Amino acid sequence: MLGPLVNAGVIAVCSLIGMLLVKNIPERFETMLKKAIGLSIIYFGLKGAFDNNHALLLIMSLVVGALLGELLDIDRGMNRLGAWAERKMGMQGGNFAKGFVSASILFCSGAMAIVGSMQSGLEGNHETLFAKSILDGSISIVFSASLGIGVLFSAIPVLFYQGGIALLSIAARSVLTQDIITEMSAVGSLLVAAIGFNFLAVGGGKEGGNTEIKVANLIPAVFVPLVYLGGRGLFG
Repeated sequence: MLGPLVNAGVIAVCSLIGMLLVKNIPERFETMLKKAIGLSIIYFGLKGAFDNNHALLLIMSLVVGALLGELLDIDRGMNRLGAWAERKMGMQGGNFAKGFVSASILFCSGAMAIVGSMQSGLEGNHETLFAKSILDGSISIVFSASLGIGVLFSAIPVLFYQGGIALLSIAARSVLTQDIITEMSAVGSLLVAAIGFNFLAVGGGKEGGNTEIKVANLIPAVFVPLVYLGGRGLFG
């Protein structure tokens, strides 16, 4: 659990730095930084997605994941959770929910989150999550400067998500293969790219509008390769 703990801690500390020290930077600098971060997110997302070996499985994962996500309406649930926390802290009308949801998905969906957590659980190797902490910390500073304290609270789902993967990977050691990890990472990377597109407001999308990708509702897609390839391996 050392890797997940360090990652969550860095996100929390850097979010505080962004809120306290960087929040008063001129708007034009903030806008340009957000665009630069958005482009970087898209690059890393697409780069990871191209590492897949089963293109049809990737497409199937997105389709099945989208159906399951819409059925469960994960996006709405996460926004409700963010809005509830926003009300509890008396911060209605702010960006808490948007910051919490966007940062949580971004930090949890990437290939580094999945692979790094598995390495932590299977090998006790935390180097990937340490490297991810540097990236997440940089993004947290920019995000929290514009979206506020919701970004800080994203450290909580990051800790539980990555810690859960680390623990489950130990229990599922006999099922997990490099092929499964690669395909899960590729799907997760596409979700990261989607966050980048939303961050750039591609197509003129507005928050909650039809042109915005509800990335949270695509989260189940990450686990479709595990079910498909794992089941194929068990049952031939």
